[in-house]
Amino acid sequence: PARSDERRAALATASAAEQALQQARWREQQKQQAAPADARVSETFFRVGEWVGAGQPVVALLPPGATKARFFVPERELAGIKVGQAVSIACDGCGEALAARIDFIAAQPEYTPPVIYSNSQRARLVFMVEARPEAKDGARLKPGQPVDVRRSMPAPG
Repeated sequence: PARSDERRAALATASAAEQALQQARWREQQKQQAAPADARVSETFFRVGEWVGAGQPVVALLPPGATKARFFVPERELAGIKVGQAVSIACDGCGEALAARIDFIAAQPEYTPPVIYSNSQRARLVFMVEARPEAKDGARLKPGQPVDVRRSMPAPG
């Protein structure tokens, strides 16, 4: 008869340990957040051990297909480009040039940015243009990386 009490006590202890384990797992899950899609981490805002407030992002994600090359076109060359036009993007360490399409041309001019990566003096008024490479090629570009952009010539017809 004394053994049945010991068994019940052992089962109660095991059950309490199982509940404590489930609670610890639940707390751990509450502190984790999965990315909404496969993406490359483009920036980390906090490191291990730092305090993160509720709702603050910890990393910036760059999903496939979201990579774009941003460049500036002098006003005198603006008439020669259009949305949907093919361009070629080259960069140091990227290997072969990437094919891309212009998907944005600013409506308003800007003054030449203070840091523009070029070998010659640029015109003072420029228009920002964005071109997106194919999703498979976009991973070869790094955020903020200087690029050389050239208009693609149409194939002889």
